Amino acid sequence: MRKTAFLKLAILILGMVIVLGGVLWLPNIANELAAMDPNYAYLKLPLLTGIYVTAIPFFLALYQSWKLVLYIERECAFSEKSVQSLNRIKKYALSIVLLYVAGMLTLLTQNALHPGIALLGIAIVFATLVILFFAAVLQKLLTSALNFQMENDLTI
Repeated sequence: MRKTAFLKLAILILGMVIVLGGVLWLPNIANELAAMDPNYAYLKLPLLTGIYVTAIPFFLALYQSWKLVLYIERECAFSEKSVQSLNRIKKYALSIVLLYVAGMLTLLTQNALHPGIALLGIAIVFATLVILFFAAVLQKLLTSALNFQMENDLTI
């Protein structure tokens, strides 16, 4: 069995959990919360839309992660394609952070930022920032390794 099989399995499971949560769990929770407090029922659709919009860069980042694992399998991890994938993951992570911060600020201005929602949003922002900085460090290391490799190739 290949060493990257676990990474592929983790990416697939993560994607399926998010899809199932977004399709099955999230709408039910939104309906229950709207029924419990009708004063904030008008926020149900914007909140669901905002969460679904953040799923787009999430799945794009998962796709780039999948491509990165494939590059590792093909033993071309030290390539410009890997640097590009890491750069895209970085950009997608930044867009998720910005979307969640904007959403939390919007809820705050509406006096609808429940402490539980705030903690969940902060946890998502923190985890995404960790991924962003990790991808940035890996991109820098990979770029340095590629530059070093090119210098060695030019030296006889």
